[in-house]
Amino acid sequence: MDMEQVKDAVDELGRTWQTFRDENENRSGRNEESLGKMNTRMDQLEGAIRRGNRTTVGTRNKADYGPAEKAYFDYLRYGTRDEPTPGHEALSREEMKALTVGSDPTAGYLAPVEFAREIIKGEVEFSPLRAVARVRQTSRRALQIPKRRGTFGAVWTAEAGTRSETEGLSYGLEEFPTHELYALVDVSEQMMEDSEFSLEAELSQEFSEQFAVTEGAAFVTGDGAGKPEGLLQSTDVAETVSGSASSIADATGQANGLIDLYHGLKTAYALQGTWLLNRATLGDVRRLKDGQNNYIWQPGLANGIPNTILGQPYVEVPDMPDVAAGAFPVIFGDLRRAYTIVDRINLSVLRDPFTQATNGNIRFIARRRVGGQVVLGEAIRKLKISA
Repeated sequence: MDMEQVKDAVDELGRTWQTFRDENENRSGRNEESLGKMNTRMDQLEGAIRRGNRTTVGTRNKADYGPAEKAYFDYLRYGTRDEPTPGHEALSREEMKALTVGSDPTAGYLAPVEFAREIIKGEVEFSPLRAVARVRQTSRRALQIPKRRGTFGAVWTAEAGTRSETEGLSYGLEEFPTHELYALVDVSEQMMEDSEFSLEAELSQEFSEQFAVTEGAAFVTGDGAGKPEGLLQSTDVAETVSGSASSIADATGQANGLIDLYHGLKTAYALQGTWLLNRATLGDVRRLKDGQNNYIWQPGLANGIPNTILGQPYVEVPDMPDVAAGAFPVIFGDLRRAYTIVDRINLSVLRDPFTQATNGNIRFIARRRVGGQVVLGEAIRKLKISA
């Protein structure tokens, strides 16, 4: 429809409306039909003007509509009227039945679904070693800390006795190199433009989460080659056997292996000790008893008091191995003195719009630099499943 046709339709609509208003004010039973016809014509003219892309103004009557189509257009114009009005009867039962939200071409478009601005995510587990280890920051590629490697012994002497040097005191440097983690993700420019979410914020959260997963595994089992040294890999950490070839309990079914592990540490380390084990192993521990038939696992009965094993708190570490022959499913000791984590770069995210520009993508490169290693092996011990 061109501008001239639109103008003609507007003029006709005005004339039809004036006629309708005049007749409606003086209506009687015999002119209800003419009022209905004029109302229908006004509907057609108004629809044609709004569309503006038809070459002719349609003259389709309501009688030409199918049940679903008739119900749909009547609903758009008049709603679901309980009482009929002149020229516009109420929707019949069949039309109401046809007017369903399950079909988009009828009324489905009038009942849109709700969009929740949240993302459903499964839980991502990682080993929370940062909560119990010592964490330091550095602005260099590596951190060095002096360490006492040997000490002298005191010697008794007489009042006038000869005194010679007590040898053995020595120091060294413990060096913590920082290793690099990275993640690279390409996101289309259109997705960045059209997403209901802030994808940059979402990616930052994902980077942090996945870095925590990877570094947590290294803090437990890392071999120190291009990654942190893990607690279970250090040769400085002593071991205690469980007393059974395949179980965390000893041959009598009791927790003597864990009790030996606890008492294998110096008192100062044990009093500040924390148990590290995974959830499956914790389930085994909760069934163990000591020689007095008391469970070694005890619940925290007051706010702020954690659940304990042999009186000391524990931390669930998903990367600790399950109970199996030759495995080391439990570590106990003063983790803050035993293990040090060094952060160089916590999280750096580079937004690169150029490298993948020809593919319509934006590249995000995230990095973290972190180191970690056992610095005082005598402060912890590990339990080996062995007879």
